[in-house]
Amino acid sequence: MKGALLVAGTTSDAGKSVVAAGLCRWLRRQGVSVAPFKAQNMSLNSFVTPGGAEIGRAQAMQAAAAGIEPDARMNPVLLKPGAAGSQVVLLGHPDGEVDALSYQSRKAALLEVALDSLAGLRREFDVVVCEGAGSPAEINLRATDIANLGLARAADLPVIVVTDIDRGGSFAALYGTVALLEPADQALIAGFVINKFRGARSVLDPGLDMITGLTGRPVLGVLPWAPGLWLDAEDSLALDGGRPAPAGPPHGADVLRVSVVRLPRISNFTDIDALAAEPGVLVRLAASPAELADADLVVLPGSRATVADLGWLRDRGFAGVIAERARQGRPVLGICGGYQMLATQIEDGVESRAGTVAGLGLLPARVMFGADKTLGRPAGSALGAPVTGYEIRHGIVTEAGAESFPGAEPFLDGWRAGAVWGTSWHGTLENDAFRQAFLTEVAARAGRDFRPAPGVCFARLREAQLDLLGDLVADHLDTAAVTRLIESGPPPGLPVLPPAGATGPG
Repeated sequence: MKGALLVAGTTSDAGKSVVAAGLCRWLRRQGVSVAPFKAQNMSLNSFVTPGGAEIGRAQAMQAAAAGIEPDARMNPVLLKPGAAGSQVVLLGHPDGEVDALSYQSRKAALLEVALDSLAGLRREFDVVVCEGAGSPAEINLRATDIANLGLARAADLPVIVVTDIDRGGSFAALYGTVALLEPADQALIAGFVINKFRGARSVLDPGLDMITGLTGRPVLGVLPWAPGLWLDAEDSLALDGGRPAPAGPPHGADVLRVSVVRLPRISNFTDIDALAAEPGVLVRLAASPAELADADLVVLPGSRATVADLGWLRDRGFAGVIAERARQGRPVLGICGGYQMLATQIEDGVESRAGTVAGLGLLPARVMFGADKTLGRPAGSALGAPVTGYEIRHGIVTEAGAESFPGAEPFLDGWRAGAVWGTSWHGTLENDAFRQAFLTEVAARAGRDFRPAPGVCFARLREAQLDLLGDLVADHLDTAAVTRLIESGPPPGLPVLPPAGATGPG
């Protein structure tokens, strides 16, 4: 098998990442060398490749589904929204800041970078599974599109469109997506996939026949609702669903409650997924200080706008609650931006340009933002266990006044003072021995009869999720039809649906 295709969606979070990852895992099982690709990604959930490049976490997850290491070419353009504008990450490294208008002027050059990256992957792999962004029918953006039909036209890719039927309106969304595109774009739309279906298939089938009759394009499969399915998502919409459910009852007598502060610019929220893998650990996102009251552990996660989100913490009353927790010896963990908020002082002339800002003052650290971004895959040890992780940050953290924090001691690359821990490293909780040792100490400080269950392996759980995606594709998609699209492209003579507006070039 040789070729490529693009998985588009009627909306954000329609299931593009699920289908793309499932196709990667299914193709790998067939002995096909396959790579994922997303030309342009807007996400605060990112990962660092072995080569030290930053890409969207979803593409790293899809690479794992394909059984390969992630590569900067798999996501050549990453946009990271901040308090004002977005940082452009080009082939894994920062390349300036843009707003919605200035970014449009860069699109032509970025498309060339994306096409070069895609061409390189196609030379090295039998199949490349591309993922679109948002919806391909954003007609106001079509002229400068580089992620959906702009890419598909330039690279001659067949396109399948995924819709989330659980949200309703799927048939209108599928028809409207095609009908709004100009004829040359419509010619690449070769089929549909229904995602998240739950109910009687006999009730759905007449609709499938009608949408095929109306559009001249087949429904290539209906993916059932899969309870318990979770992924390394890229979209903040996934925070409202699709996170790991509690893994089971506690191994001891008590549940351990973890509250994660839902910062406005929360980043790398997959850091918390490994906590939910532990039986008896209940993880929830907290939008108000009251939701921290009964927490045994409060997590301050990463942020793309540390100073702005620190201001939000103060305005909403979180800061005082967290400081009081620390005074009482109740556990708090800060990760990357969250760690920076726990410092005594922040000097930011880069991200927010706010100058000197007082931190929460709970750890002996001072933060200075630098123009260069630190990207790495560090390793160390803590709590008697080996730890690996990854770091993505502009903040440079140094020790400041450790003598004023009784009992303060180094913790990974950061500090610990009493029941407050801080580190710049993401992904540390995916290390099983470290995570269990950490939760054991949290439980002791919280006075909970909680013990980590033996044999929990987060890496195996993630692999099981990827296998489930492969099963969904194998069991519910017309894989023969998908194979034909990959090898031969869209069938000729697909009908043009009105109004078929001229929304793009030619």
